[in-house]
Amino acid sequence: MRTPPPSRMLTPTIPQGVELASFDTYLAAQEAVDALSDAQFPVQHTSIIGTDLKMVERIIGRLTLTRASMAGAGTGAWLGLMYGILMWIVMPEGAFAALAAGLIIGVIMGAVFGAVSYLMTQGRRDFTSSSQVVAQHYAVICDPEHAGKAREILSEAGIKAAAPMSSTPPPAVDMSRPPQYGIRLDEDGNPIEH
Repeated sequence: MRTPPPSRMLTPTIPQGVELASFDTYLAAQEAVDALSDAQFPVQHTSIIGTDLKMVERIIGRLTLTRASMAGAGTGAWLGLMYGILMWIVMPEGAFAALAAGLIIGVIMGAVFGAVSYLMTQGRRDFTSSSQVVAQHYAVICDPEHAGKAREILSEAGIKAAAPMSSTPPPAVDMSRPPQYGIRLDEDGNPIEH
């Protein structure tokens, strides 16, 4: 088993290797690696690489003063409880009082902070959301010396292997023009007027 030197492990780099299969979902790529693992393949020689990354913000619901206060109270309760536990450790004789005081003060302060934070946005962001980075495609790659065996295992598991990479280079990018972020371009690279 080949272990990379410590400096390579600490420096973020894109793994190199032979593409075994390409998938539209992370779950499908994970299932391919799991099939390799089930066949006792040394999976430490594989990697899953997501490409065409997109930041997705999923809207959960409308944010109101009540919801902002309740969320703040929940966070304050946890912080107050942690403070109460710390006080209990330092002064065990007043354990119940420290826990109760920490919890009550945390709920009140959290609710006030949540309400003030909501009011300061002045209605510019009246919704709650969660964000995540999602890839459009996931490739399972493998070190070249193990690729043949890995393709054989995936084939036996009914997982279609990737086609060999094309030897034609990608189209050249015109570096003489500055990037145009947020502007929609047609196929020739000209701005689309609205």
